Amino acid sequence: MNARVPAEVFAPGEFLKEELDARGWTQQELSEILGRPPRLISELVSGKRAITPETAQGLGEAFGTGGEYWLNLESQYALSKVRVETDVIKRRAGLHERFPVREMVKRGWLSQTASIEILEKQVLEFFGVAAVHDEIPFLHSAKKSSYEEAPSMLQIAWLLRSKELAEAQIVPEFAEPKLREALPKFQALLTAPEEARHAPTLLRECGVRYVMVEALPGSRIDGACYWLNPTRPVIAMSLRFDRIDNFWLVLRHEIEHVLRGDGKDAKYVVDDDIEKQGTDASPSELEANKAAAEFCIPQGELEDFIARVNPYFSEQKVCGFAQRIGVHPGIVVGQLQRRLDRHDFLRRLQVKVRSFATAAGDLDGWDSISRV
Repeated sequence: MNARVPAEVFAPGEFLKEELDARGWTQQELSEILGRPPRLISELVSGKRAITPETAQGLGEAFGTGGEYWLNLESQYALSKVRVETDVIKRRAGLHERFPVREMVKRGWLSQTASIEILEKQVLEFFGVAAVHDEIPFLHSAKKSSYEEAPSMLQIAWLLRSKELAEAQIVPEFAEPKLREALPKFQALLTAPEEARHAPTLLRECGVRYVMVEALPGSRIDGACYWLNPTRPVIAMSLRFDRIDNFWLVLRHEIEHVLRGDGKDAKYVVDDDIEKQGTDASPSELEANKAAAEFCIPQGELEDFIARVNPYFSEQKVCGFAQRIGVHPGIVVGQLQRRLDRHDFLRRLQVKVRSFATAAGDLDGWDSISRV
């Protein structure tokens, strides 16, 4: 008899039963031929017992098939039983390979589940795609500080979460003139960290949706400007650097993008370390950087201060200059650090601002329940 390779994987007991029927043998007769207990034959036929090498050799001799045939049937059947689990592992690995599933579950953006079907459905719905390897809609053309690469999947996940919060907001119609007129009001908030709590209200009054979403580990994202439609701008911030100078620098940078209309037509502006953007940045980024720096400190005033004091900077002189121009000393320190390439310079003056910035407005993260 020639060895067979089944088109479908059945339990070896099915083939054993066929061999017995073909010969008209009973299980009792086979047990006598093999010299093995009748219970063993019964359990082999019913699939309750696996075929061992010793049993395979005996069956091969009895049916003239060779022991390898029965061992192959057993191994194929054993593999078929774990094939479903292997498929689940492969699908789950595919999700984790492309998407930051673990961090998203940790943040509550996805529900914890052992079901691959439910997990896959959640991920695809969150990213708005039909299949795991589909391109992410509209955010695919987003730009960041390299101005060449598409955003990382960590950044896309962050952007989509910020978009969920922004879409739930109800704000007046956006008015660019009103936002420009509000700039002096923003500038008046630079004196103390607690004043950051007023930023969401001012932006909302101008028709700008503003959300704060804690950055996912490794995403290196400061902020983003995008539009839900041509008249509905969104500013999203990660507040990943908890310093007063960085908060106002990033916020004013994104406001400039809104005023310029950057980010329309699916060209979403994503900034992943505004402080390190060099002169090779795109024109829109250079303009936003320039506007942000001028907003924080009139650059002519800063140049004059540096010319008069350099290299004898002191805390007293920095604080005196900050008081004269009406800003918190930490904002002056932030710009001096970049000018002097001394990021340890008077660092203690760069006070924390996140607790005040997140006191109002819509946010997600920092161990807080998402507030919309």
